[in-house]
Amino acid sequence: MALVELSVVEQRYHAVIEVLSGAKVTDVAGRYGVSRQSVHAWVRRYQDGGLAGLADRSHAPKAHPMQTSAAIEALICELRRAHPRWGPRTLLWELGRRGVEPLPSRASIYRVLVRNGLVEPVTRRRRREDYRRWERPGPMQLWQMDIMGGLLLADGSEAQLITGVDDHSRFCVIASVVTRPTGRLVCAAFAAAMRAYGVPLEVLTDNGKQFTGRFGGPKAGEVLFERVCRENGIKLRHTAPRTPTTTGKIERFHQSVRRELLTEALPFASIETAQAELDAFAEHYNTARPHQALDMAFPADRFFIERSDGQRRAERELPLHLPAGLTTVPAPAAGVAPAAPPATAPPDLPAPAIHHFDQPERPEPVLMSTVDPLSRQAIEVDRVVPASGNLSIGGQQLWLGPDRAGMPITVWISTQRLHVFTGSGGRLKSVASRLTVKDLAALLASGQARPAPDEPVAEPAIAASAVEVDRQVSSIGTISLAGRALCIGAHLAGRRVIVRLDGITARVMDEERLLLRAVPCPLPLAECVTLRNARPAGPPPGAPTEPVTVQRVVCSRGHFQVVGQKVQVGRVHARKILDVTVDDTHITVRDNGEPIRVVPRTTTQEITRIKSQAHTKKRKIG
Repeated sequence: MALVELSVVEQRYHAVIEVLSGAKVTDVAGRYGVSRQSVHAWVRRYQDGGLAGLADRSHAPKAHPMQTSAAIEALICELRRAHPRWGPRTLLWELGRRGVEPLPSRASIYRVLVRNGLVEPVTRRRRREDYRRWERPGPMQLWQMDIMGGLLLADGSEAQLITGVDDHSRFCVIASVVTRPTGRLVCAAFAAAMRAYGVPLEVLTDNGKQFTGRFGGPKAGEVLFERVCRENGIKLRHTAPRTPTTTGKIERFHQSVRRELLTEALPFASIETAQAELDAFAEHYNTARPHQALDMAFPADRFFIERSDGQRRAERELPLHLPAGLTTVPAPAAGVAPAAPPATAPPDLPAPAIHHFDQPERPEPVLMSTVDPLSRQAIEVDRVVPASGNLSIGGQQLWLGPDRAGMPITVWISTQRLHVFTGSGGRLKSVASRLTVKDLAALLASGQARPAPDEPVAEPAIAASAVEVDRQVSSIGTISLAGRALCIGAHLAGRRVIVRLDGITARVMDEERLLLRAVPCPLPLAECVTLRNARPAGPPPGAPTEPVTVQRVVCSRGHFQVVGQKVQVGRVHARKILDVTVDDTHITVRDNGEPIRVVPRTTTQEITRIKSQAHTKKRKIG
């Protein structure tokens, strides 16, 4: 006999039939493992509704006295649509600020957002109460500093942001946009913040080379940032390697900048435009944006209100010690006369005294009649390039290359500049002079030199859209352009090449004008035309190719690969499929038809893949 599994309704039906046939309710309830009340309820529901009455019924309450009203739910949805970045906590704070009664809970607001399709439900993470939060008990006790990238400019370059927040109040004290975060620029931004808000007790940073020199090797000394902290009595703290959570507050500030400012923003027109946008964002962040970690208070309230007037005055009056060359006054623009100082300065809080270290005292002015006339004159020296190509004059070495061995040259020397000319009068090289007045006098006294005319006028620039120069590749695969080493590959070491420069791309060719390598041009075209032996360029190597449009997926770090070249577009485009147009000289990136970046093409690889599918995660079953 086969066993047949009965449904719940069938079991209830058999129990009802037994009771209606005369069986005792107690016996039927025992056989089916339920209470007597349940059996009576099944009989009553069968008599009222037949077999359909034995089906399961909803246990939901018929009335919800504490349900959020339709007016409050509509207000929540309206605020969320107007501010897509606001979550349940911020919406709850805004409803309380508007005097909504009764005030719903944070969980009720979350359910309203899910019910109306305004957020995607996610798996619950650890409770905020489970995390152990640490912070300094008061403002100005600890600053966290870091450097953030990802600020795209209209010219295709990427700027970076030097940031700093107060550990107790989350008040943004530093938001400086720079093209390259050198140690001096980081210290300049740090010094400007200390002038504005005072000197903190401690500073916490990561182990970047701008902040510490402890990973620079056994001979690495104290970097400028460490010196500024030491001279001002600031205790400098560093995180352990590969532990970004230690500086979690500054990292969370970076996340706010990316989400609320950079996610939907177009590339900035210039550094100045980016700085103005960041200043406005920092002002809103400090004074008008409630912070969840501060119980929806404003960072400025914690930073200023919790500090007494005496404490603020003491911090501002504390002397600020800076190195001599850290604070420089920018020179006025050409043709613009400097503005006259005001007759009376407006009253303000006393500015902190700035002490400069290692700065010599200002010398007394010297009359021109007492200056040695030789310091304003120049000399000329006739020499022959040695076999090594390395010429020495008065202790200063000039590298001319072994390919010019035996060439007669004339060297024009002053205390400021040094020019090298060929016998026919063509200029080979111009560098800064390291010779002093005594060195020039010694060369004249030895008979090796003669007085020279005034400094030669610079050669007229070549009026062309591109120039070419001849260069010898060094043993390590580099060539020299205006004193800069440009790497073109060790496989070309020792070869004589032609370099075609257009201010965007440097194309390296052999004597038959076949393309060997293409790299980004390190100089603008205005400087390229002044290079040694520069001449108007011929046609580009090879025949131009037709533009090809392909698709590429941006990785989570904000870049992709095309024709063997890495193109950075920023994390704001992560996981997107972008259209990429590749031609002979440039790579153009478009998002929904709008160009977002144009970079020079630096490779000669062929395109092997047109379409690109987005990566999908495979769900593991079993």
